[in-house]
Amino acid sequence: MLIDTHCHLDAAEFASDRAAIVAAARAAGVAAMLIPAVATANFSAVRDSCQRYAGCFPAYGLHPLYLERAGDADLVILRDWLASELGGATPPVAVGEIGLDFYAPGFDAANQQRFFVEQLKIARDFDLPVLLHVRRAVDQVLKCLRRIGVKRGIAHAFNGSRQQADEFIRLGLKLGFGGAMTYPGSTRIRKLASTLPIEALVLETDAPDIPPCWLAGGRNAPAELPRIAATLAELRGVSPAEILTATSANALSLLPPGVAAISPDTK
Repeated sequence: MLIDTHCHLDAAEFASDRAAIVAAARAAGVAAMLIPAVATANFSAVRDSCQRYAGCFPAYGLHPLYLERAGDADLVILRDWLASELGGATPPVAVGEIGLDFYAPGFDAANQQRFFVEQLKIARDFDLPVLLHVRRAVDQVLKCLRRIGVKRGIAHAFNGSRQQADEFIRLGLKLGFGGAMTYPGSTRIRKLASTLPIEALVLETDAPDIPPCWLAGGRNAPAELPRIAATLAELRGVSPAEILTATSANALSLLPPGVAAISPDTK
């Protein structure tokens, strides 16, 4: 079984062929996908995708790059949405995509950190893991995690140092590896992927973004996950089956029990 721990299935890039994208993922052996929201405006779209397609599980959060129009009311909406959806047909499995991005031009560090801290508190209150966006802000994210005490989650598209990786692991988080790892020139990411404890790694696509090297900058999709897993296996000198088993177990260890019990054939 493969689990794509980060896939934006609701994205506009999939509007014309979303069902085919899901079918191709299933045919490739991707049994589950985590679908994170980025703003309150797409909460419903994420839920609808997860209700429509078996094996898809929602996460809800406010992405740091979508905070320009967000306010305190959005934090209230997030909290209320989680409370109501936890009893629904497709309960949330995480709070995300949340985090810090100090790379994009004109970023407001103080505002990002305020929203991030408040969302970490929400995740803590609901005992949910977090799906973290971390770009040029790894130490700041770690500081917030230590301060608020969230102990489960995934550092999506990890691109930090070995020391920072070890600190995420010490705090109980997993590290997400995907398309960036497939580029021969990504030497630091590939070294991390090959040397970090296998118990700390999960797989992701971030589809439709971060395409692997063989797509030449095209649209990414969850059906690419087996080849991404094969890349990780090659880097570590183990069989693809070992990678599938380990990374799926790692993902399931973070998530509510219902994820493990549901396969694409159960709906």
